[in-house]
Amino acid sequence: MNRLFNSGSRLAAVAMTVWLAAPPQAQAETFADALVSAYNTSGLLDQNRALLRAADEDVAAAGAALKPVIAWSGDITKSFGTTGTASGISGIGADRLSASIALTAQLLVWDFGASQYRIEATKETVLATRNNLIAVEQNILLRAVASYMGVLQASEFVALRKNNVRLLTQELRAARDRFEVGEVTRTDVALAEAQLAQARSGLAGAEGDLLRAVEEYRNAVGRKPSSLSQPPQLPSISNSLDTAKALAVRQHPAILAAQRQVAAADLLVKAGEAAMYPTVSVNGSYGLTDTFNSQAYSHTGSVGVSVGQTLYGGGSLSSGVRKGMAQRDAQRANLHVVSKNIQQEVGNAYANLASARAVLEASDRQIRAARVAFSGVREEATLGARTTLDVLDAEQSLLDAESARVSARANLYVAAYAVLASTGQLTAKDLKLPVQLYDPAAYYNLVKDSPAVLSKQGQQLDRVLRALQKD
Repeated sequence: MNRLFNSGSRLAAVAMTVWLAAPPQAQAETFADALVSAYNTSGLLDQNRALLRAADEDVAAAGAALKPVIAWSGDITKSFGTTGTASGISGIGADRLSASIALTAQLLVWDFGASQYRIEATKETVLATRNNLIAVEQNILLRAVASYMGVLQASEFVALRKNNVRLLTQELRAARDRFEVGEVTRTDVALAEAQLAQARSGLAGAEGDLLRAVEEYRNAVGRKPSSLSQPPQLPSISNSLDTAKALAVRQHPAILAAQRQVAAADLLVKAGEAAMYPTVSVNGSYGLTDTFNSQAYSHTGSVGVSVGQTLYGGGSLSSGVRKGMAQRDAQRANLHVVSKNIQQEVGNAYANLASARAVLEASDRQIRAARVAFSGVREEATLGARTTLDVLDAEQSLLDAESARVSARANLYVAAYAVLASTGQLTAKDLKLPVQLYDPAAYYNLVKDSPAVLSKQGQQLDRVLRALQKD
């Protein structure tokens, strides 16, 4: 198969001369360069990384339930008025200014594990979101592969069409010369003219397809293509479909995310059941009141333990538990659906790969035969044994064969990398791309313990957030 990719065919030689306005000294852009650019510039990756950080914050918010809540309040009160005597002859002023401040603290001591279940559920959601991020990364890299091969394919189509127009122009010139000496009729000339017009129309369409391929590349990779080099050898792929399906079931990010969602739903059911039991909290308060221009003041404080339980809340707690069970069942069913869909995707990817290989091998044989036939028909036409129409048909057959090979080659590469994506192996890490890999645990480790704003960890988190800001 590698011999087919590396053969020094006329098609590859012609296609590589087509590249748009690339300066001769410009370095060719490689396949790996495109994947690196797609990984580094993808707005979709940035979006889903931000969504992952939001999920990380849910863990911090859930963990806050098991930490003390400390609050303060204060007020200043101005009192004024006059108090009269019984005889109404004189009065006593009641003006005074007082201030008070109070500090309260509350800590949940025991809730039968309801809060801890919620914390663990949010952790499972974070892990599911991480796997969703990997799935997005795979889609982005696969799109970059398709756009790279799409530009190469479109440019080679343009080269083929230009070569076809050149050959048909020669055929038309030869037909007119032969018409001048009476060897052919006006019909032969008209056939050559019609075929040339069709070829020019095909060239215009191919150039339009190239422009669209360039725009897709710009969107997928993040920049306009310059001079693209030929892709490397195909990635190593297992020949066993069953082995590939088993690998996909174990490590495909979509399946791993669905498994985490099942675990989260199960934990939320347990949290809902635990919420129906009593809770135990420790409460404390301290207050200070002072009256200005007076010796009056007061200091108060209290510490206590409170126990409480909702005996009846209109059925909302029981309804919440039943809803959680239904959502858990839905997630379990979703896991089965995702697993079957992934296995089907693996099978489809292998079928597409086998089909592309077969088409490429067949088109290579077709091209060799079509070239021999075209050369023979042209030679026979010069001797008068073939008509102009025969020559034109032979040229069209050769063009069709070459076009089929270009498409099959591009489809083969896309199909090969689609196999990697279907088994969960199309990531920057698996491809060993020279990029700074995104660490999904770095932000989580900073926020999981709900750091205070003024703490050392909170200040470090502020620096990270400023670095993440983008215009």
